[in-house]
Amino acid sequence: MFWSKLLVHILSLTPLGLLVWGTVTNDLGPDPQETLLNTTGIWALRLLLITLALSPIRYLSGWGKAIRYRRMLGLYAAFYLLLHLITFLWFFLGWDLSQLFDEIIERPYITVGMGAFVIMLFLSITSTKAMQKRLGKRWKALHKWVYVAGVLAVVHFIWQSKLDLNQPLLYAFILSALLGVRFWWFFIRKPVQNA
Repeated sequence: MFWSKLLVHILSLTPLGLLVWGTVTNDLGPDPQETLLNTTGIWALRLLLITLALSPIRYLSGWGKAIRYRRMLGLYAAFYLLLHLITFLWFFLGWDLSQLFDEIIERPYITVGMGAFVIMLFLSITSTKAMQKRLGKRWKALHKWVYVAGVLAVVHFIWQSKLDLNQPLLYAFILSALLGVRFWWFFIRKPVQNA
Protein backbone atom coordinates (compact mmCIF):
# COMPACT_ATOMS: atom_id res chain seq x y z
CA MET A 1 0.00 0.00 0.00
CA PHE A 2 2.93 2.36 0.75
CA TRP A 3 4.26 1.99 -2.79
CA SER A 4 0.87 2.44 -4.43
CA LYS A 5 0.25 5.63 -2.43
CA LEU A 6 3.73 6.87 -3.28
CA LEU A 7 2.96 6.27 -6.97
CA VAL A 8 -0.31 8.24 -6.65
CA HIS A 9 1.62 11.13 -5.02
CA ILE A 10 4.25 11.09 -7.79
CA LEU A 11 1.66 10.98 -10.58
CA SER A 12 -0.44 13.71 -8.96
CA LEU A 13 2.57 16.02 -8.57
CA THR A 14 3.95 15.38 -12.07
CA PRO A 15 1.87 18.14 -13.76
CA LEU A 16 3.15 20.64 -11.17
CA GLY A 17 6.71 19.42 -11.70
CA LEU A 18 6.34 19.93 -15.46
CA LEU A 19 5.00 23.45 -14.90
CA VAL A 20 7.92 24.30 -12.60
CA TRP A 21 10.36 22.88 -15.15
CA GLY A 22 8.67 24.81 -17.96
CA THR A 23 8.90 28.00 -15.90
CA VAL A 24 12.60 27.50 -15.10
CA THR A 25 13.47 26.67 -18.73
CA ASN A 26 11.18 29.40 -20.12
CA ASP A 27 9.27 26.73 -22.06
CA LEU A 28 5.61 27.47 -21.30
CA GLY A 29 4.78 28.82 -24.73
CA PRO A 30 4.05 32.35 -25.96
CA ASP A 31 1.68 33.10 -23.03
CA PRO A 32 3.14 31.47 -19.88
CA GLN A 33 0.50 32.93 -17.54
CA GLU A 34 -2.30 31.49 -19.66
CA THR A 35 -0.51 28.13 -19.74
CA LEU A 36 -0.22 28.12 -15.94
CA LEU A 37 -3.88 29.09 -15.54
CA ASN A 38 -5.18 26.52 -18.02
CA THR A 39 -2.94 23.67 -16.85
CA THR A 40 -3.73 24.07 -13.14
CA GLY A 41 -7.44 24.33 -13.93
CA ILE A 42 -7.54 21.29 -16.19
CA TRP A 43 -5.62 19.15 -13.69
CA ALA A 44 -7.94 20.23 -10.88
CA LEU A 45 -10.86 19.02 -12.98
CA ARG A 46 -9.14 15.79 -14.08
CA LEU A 47 -8.22 14.84 -10.52
CA LEU A 48 -11.73 15.67 -9.33
CA LEU A 49 -13.21 13.39 -12.01
CA ILE A 50 -10.74 10.63 -11.13
CA THR A 51 -11.79 11.01 -7.49
CA LEU A 52 -15.45 10.72 -8.49
CA ALA A 53 -14.65 7.66 -10.62
CA LEU A 54 -13.31 5.61 -7.68
CA SER A 55 -16.71 4.73 -6.21
CA PRO A 56 -18.17 3.57 -9.57
CA ILE A 57 -15.00 1.52 -10.10
CA ARG A 58 -15.64 -0.12 -6.74
CA TYR A 59 -19.34 -0.72 -7.49
CA LEU A 60 -18.78 -2.16 -10.94
CA SER A 61 -15.56 -4.13 -10.41
CA GLY A 62 -15.75 -5.06 -6.74
CA TRP A 63 -12.22 -3.65 -6.26
CA GLY A 64 -12.74 -2.14 -2.81
CA LYS A 65 -9.15 -0.95 -2.49
CA ALA A 66 -9.78 1.77 -5.10
CA ILE A 67 -11.56 3.84 -2.46
CA ARG A 68 -8.35 4.18 -0.42
CA TYR A 69 -7.09 6.83 -2.81
CA ARG A 70 -10.23 8.97 -2.85
CA ARG A 71 -9.26 11.43 -0.11
CA MET A 72 -5.72 11.81 -1.42
CA LEU A 73 -6.85 12.51 -4.99
CA GLY A 74 -9.60 14.84 -3.78
CA LEU A 75 -7.03 16.86 -1.85
CA TYR A 76 -4.81 17.04 -4.92
CA ALA A 77 -7.79 18.27 -6.94
CA ALA A 78 -8.35 21.00 -4.34
CA PHE A 79 -4.61 21.79 -4.39
CA TYR A 80 -4.58 22.35 -8.16
CA LEU A 81 -7.77 24.37 -7.87
CA LEU A 82 -6.04 26.58 -5.29
CA LEU A 83 -3.06 26.98 -7.67
CA HIS A 84 -5.55 27.89 -10.42
CA LEU A 85 -7.06 30.63 -8.25
CA ILE A 86 -3.63 31.91 -7.13
CA THR A 87 -2.50 32.09 -10.78
CA PHE A 88 -5.61 34.08 -11.67
CA LEU A 89 -5.18 36.44 -8.72
CA TRP A 90 -1.46 36.92 -9.27
CA PHE A 91 -1.05 37.25 -13.03
CA PHE A 92 -4.46 38.48 -14.15
CA LEU A 93 -5.71 40.61 -11.24
CA GLY A 94 -2.46 41.64 -9.52
CA TRP A 95 -3.78 40.49 -6.13
CA ASP A 96 -6.57 43.08 -6.33
CA LEU A 97 -9.30 41.40 -4.24
CA SER A 98 -11.84 44.13 -5.00
CA GLN A 99 -11.42 43.33 -8.69
CA LEU A 100 -11.89 39.64 -7.86
CA PHE A 101 -15.25 40.42 -6.25
CA ASP A 102 -16.21 42.47 -9.33
CA GLU A 103 -15.23 39.54 -11.58
CA ILE A 104 -17.28 37.10 -9.46
CA ILE A 105 -20.35 39.32 -9.78
CA GLU A 106 -19.95 40.26 -13.45
CA ARG A 107 -18.70 37.01 -15.03
CA PRO A 108 -20.90 33.92 -14.50
CA TYR A 109 -18.08 31.49 -15.35
CA ILE A 110 -15.98 32.98 -12.53
CA THR A 111 -19.01 32.86 -10.20
CA VAL A 112 -19.45 29.12 -10.70
CA GLY A 113 -15.68 28.56 -10.58
CA MET A 114 -15.48 30.28 -7.20
CA GLY A 115 -18.44 28.20 -6.05
CA ALA A 116 -16.50 25.04 -6.91
CA PHE A 117 -13.44 26.41 -5.11
CA VAL A 118 -15.35 27.24 -1.91
CA ILE A 119 -16.93 23.77 -1.85
CA MET A 120 -13.59 22.02 -2.44
CA LEU A 121 -11.90 24.16 0.21
CA PHE A 122 -14.58 23.29 2.75
CA LEU A 123 -14.44 19.59 1.86
CA SER A 124 -10.64 19.62 2.19
CA ILE A 125 -10.83 21.20 5.64
CA THR A 126 -13.35 18.58 6.77
CA SER A 127 -11.60 15.60 5.13
CA THR A 128 -9.55 14.53 8.15
CA LYS A 129 -10.44 11.49 10.25
CA ALA A 130 -10.90 13.77 13.26
CA MET A 131 -13.50 15.84 11.40
CA GLN A 132 -15.15 12.68 10.11
CA LYS A 133 -15.50 11.45 13.69
CA ARG A 134 -16.71 14.82 14.95
CA LEU A 135 -19.34 15.24 12.24
CA GLY A 136 -20.56 11.64 12.39
CA LYS A 137 -23.38 10.89 9.93
CA ARG A 138 -23.40 14.50 8.76
CA TRP A 139 -19.91 14.00 7.28
CA LYS A 140 -21.19 11.78 4.44
CA ALA A 141 -24.03 14.18 3.64
CA LEU A 142 -21.59 17.09 3.64
CA HIS A 143 -19.13 15.36 1.32
CA LYS A 144 -21.85 14.67 -1.24
CA TRP A 145 -21.31 18.33 -2.15
CA VAL A 146 -18.34 17.07 -4.18
CA TYR A 147 -20.88 16.27 -6.92
CA VAL A 148 -22.00 19.90 -6.95
CA ALA A 149 -18.34 20.98 -7.15
CA GLY A 150 -17.88 18.67 -10.13
CA VAL A 151 -20.89 20.14 -11.94
CA LEU A 152 -19.77 23.71 -11.21
CA ALA A 153 -16.22 22.95 -12.40
CA VAL A 154 -17.48 21.54 -15.70
CA VAL A 155 -19.88 24.46 -16.20
CA HIS A 156 -16.98 26.86 -15.47
CA PHE A 157 -14.87 25.09 -18.12
CA ILE A 158 -17.65 25.17 -20.72
CA TRP A 159 -18.56 28.84 -20.14
CA GLN A 160 -14.97 30.10 -20.24
CA SER A 161 -14.20 28.18 -23.45
CA LYS A 162 -14.95 30.64 -26.19
CA LEU A 163 -14.32 28.71 -29.42
CA ASP A 164 -13.37 25.06 -28.95
CA LEU A 165 -15.95 23.21 -26.85
CA ASN A 166 -14.71 19.70 -27.66
CA GLN A 167 -12.64 19.21 -24.51
CA PRO A 168 -15.14 20.83 -22.08
CA LEU A 169 -17.98 18.73 -23.53
CA LEU A 170 -15.86 15.59 -23.19
CA TYR A 171 -15.43 16.31 -19.48
CA ALA A 172 -19.17 17.06 -19.21
CA PHE A 173 -19.86 13.64 -20.76
CA ILE A 174 -17.46 11.91 -18.34
CA LEU A 175 -19.07 13.63 -15.34
CA SER A 176 -22.56 12.73 -16.61
CA ALA A 177 -21.50 9.09 -16.97
CA LEU A 178 -20.05 9.01 -13.43
CA LEU A 179 -23.19 10.56 -11.95
CA GLY A 180 -25.33 8.24 -14.08
CA VAL A 181 -23.59 5.17 -12.66
CA ARG A 182 -24.27 6.42 -9.15
CA PHE A 183 -27.93 7.07 -9.95
CA TRP A 184 -28.32 3.61 -11.50
CA TRP A 185 -26.56 1.88 -8.60
CA PHE A 186 -28.41 3.55 -5.73
CA PHE A 187 -31.86 4.23 -7.17
CA ILE A 188 -32.40 1.41 -9.67
CA ARG A 189 -30.14 -1.55 -8.96
CA LYS A 190 -30.23 -1.49 -5.15
CA PRO A 191 -34.05 -1.27 -4.84
CA VAL A 192 -34.37 -4.17 -7.33
CA GLN A 193 -31.85 -6.22 -5.31
CA ASN A 194 -33.71 -5.52 -2.07
CA ALA A 195 -37.16 -6.24 -3.51
